[in-house]
Amino acid sequence: MRDIVHVHVTADLPIRTQALPFADRVEIRFGKAFPVALIVDRPALAQLGAAIATGQAALDEADQKGRAE
Repeated sequence: MRDIVHVHVTADLPIRTQALPFADRVEIRFGKAFPVALIVDRPALAQLGAAIATGQAALDEADQKGRAE
């Protein structure tokens, strides 16, 4: 049994967000027919954004290295 859930996010995957002020959280929904929801507490939003930015920077760096070779 797997202990991790994989969600493949593509450019055409619908992504919707909804603030949940009563819970101090944000809900991010991926997909339509069978959506997956990611619930993020307000204090973790910056950490999630930083993790995404770090991944983007790593991909950009790999692209630059690939072009230099």
